[in-house]
Amino acid sequence: MIIDKLYETVQKKGMVCVGLDSSLDYIPNGIKNEYQDVDQIIFQFNKRIIDATGDIAAIYKPQIAFYEAYGLKGLKAYSRTLEYLRAEGHLSIGDIKRGDISSTAKMYGKGHFEGDFETDFITINPYMGFDSITPYLPYVESGKKGLFVLLRTSNPGARDIEYLESEGKKIYYHVGDKLAEMAQEFKGECGYSSLAAVVGGTHVDEAVEIRERYKDLYFLIPGYGAQGAKGEDVKLYLRDNNGGVVNSSRGIITAYKKHEDGLERFEHYTREAVLKMREDIGFEG
Repeated sequence: MIIDKLYETVQKKGMVCVGLDSSLDYIPNGIKNEYQDVDQIIFQFNKRIIDATGDIAAIYKPQIAFYEAYGLKGLKAYSRTLEYLRAEGHLSIGDIKRGDISSTAKMYGKGHFEGDFETDFITINPYMGFDSITPYLPYVESGKKGLFVLLRTSNPGARDIEYLESEGKKIYYHVGDKLAEMAQEFKGECGYSSLAAVVGGTHVDEAVEIRERYKDLYFLIPGYGAQGAKGEDVKLYLRDNNGGVVNSSRGIITAYKKHEDGLERFEHYTREAVLKMREDIGFEG
């Protein structure tokens, strides 16, 4: 199953997920000057990041909004990036956060698990109800695809809804409990399920309880670096340096901007950022 492949990759390479939030503002002028079209500029930026980190990053997560913002050419760069990741044998998460029901969700599944935007995992939003998840499950059942379902997110506004209480427990626990029940059907040999969860790393107070409560759920953990979570914080959501991948976007892809020679050594500082992140979280590879 796809979750076994991710688990094994984390064992070998560490838990870093590289977020490809590839805004033109983040891209070195050298790349912008070398290529004329937006799709070429963004793709070449992504390619250089992937080539610099492919042996030390577990998975890559392009956030589709950063590509949609540039129209058809942006989406071409998104598609080319996913195609390149497949060709190089790397895993990918399409960060699309779709949340709809019935035939609409079915078509989202077709759009992002097949064709031009095919990826290994996608992120989805369950807060319209669990019938917004079920149309994707045939892909998960095949063993070839996985879902990261929003459970408790890393943004401050998570408290507006996710932390409200109903029947004596927080809303995100209602989501997590149902998700954990559904996940039992899709467990891999590693003990985790391909029906996985997004758990923000910026809230540490309940980290131990969440990890203990959802033993079978694999986590995508955003919030490290620019959003404020530290290595010691996100490590609480892991188990033996596995059980989740920790995402960093700007902290990796704009690391070169912190150095005077960053433009000349873009790949070096990108790779260095991933290595430092792995060490900070505690990977011993």
